[in-house]
Amino acid sequence: MTDITLLDGSIGQELVKRAGKRPTPLWSTSVMLEAPDHVGAVHRDYFEAGATVATTNTYAVLRDRLEPAGIGDQFEALIDTALAQAETARAAHGSGRIAGALGPLGASYRPDICPPPAEAEGLYADSVRAMNDRVDLFLIETAASVAQAEGALRGASLGSKPVWLSVTVMDDDGSRLRSGEGVGELAAIVAQYQPQAVLVNCSRPEAMAAALDIIAGFGLPFGAYANGFTRITEGFLKDRPTVEALSARVDLTPEAYADFAMGWVGQGATIVGGCCEVGPVHIAHLARRLRAAGHRIV
Repeated sequence: MTDITLLDGSIGQELVKRAGKRPTPLWSTSVMLEAPDHVGAVHRDYFEAGATVATTNTYAVLRDRLEPAGIGDQFEALIDTALAQAETARAAHGSGRIAGALGPLGASYRPDICPPPAEAEGLYADSVRAMNDRVDLFLIETAASVAQAEGALRGASLGSKPVWLSVTVMDDDGSRLRSGEGVGELAAIVAQYQPQAVLVNCSRPEAMAAALDIIAGFGLPFGAYANGFTRITEGFLKDRPTVEALSARVDLTPEAYADFAMGWVGQGATIVGGCCEVGPVHIAHLARRLRAAGHRIV
């Protein structure tokens, strides 16, 4: 029997679907001003599906993202709402951990516009301080380069909670970060900043195995949570994109996704879950598969 941490799945994409509105660059953030209970409902559904971690809806709640959209003055209120929704869902469920999400500065998959590590550290500081006392861990998500990962690690280390680092890799070559750097090039900063776990997220599930083979060599707990997009398109790499620039896969059924995730567990992964386009039904099916295989979900 292996203890497996089961993460939740998509937050932003679930909010887009439930709202029934066209997405905007900051829709998953602005929803907390317009309809915050949608966020809590998503967290509750994931807990009921079997997830043991609620990832806060703070992926894009960073001052460098809010200020260009004219809502920089809502930073504290957005953080508080995201935390409160996760806390309420956990209380209703009766157990679980809360992971404070720290998304990439600038935009996803754009390490070219991310500030250098020393500057990024300061930009993450506000988020880390605001969440530190109310989360169980910090989850750095979708780091696309070594420098981007380092900046986030420097910022997260300003808090007092465990830090998990998650990176995103090429759709067609899981051995490389989206910057083109090898996944193995993370080894030095992992050794320096000592996160408690290293993961891969928001990449095609087919790319994960190659990345995990390398990350396993870091000697830390590791895992993966993939997305359900066909691929990250050139259109999504332009300024202020929305998910309308991406296409969801039609073949990634809950059973198919669980097949991939069980393969990662077979490689030694002890943390699995889902990212964009992977919803509560996928997580529920994965939970059943894990239990059927004799694993304990913790």
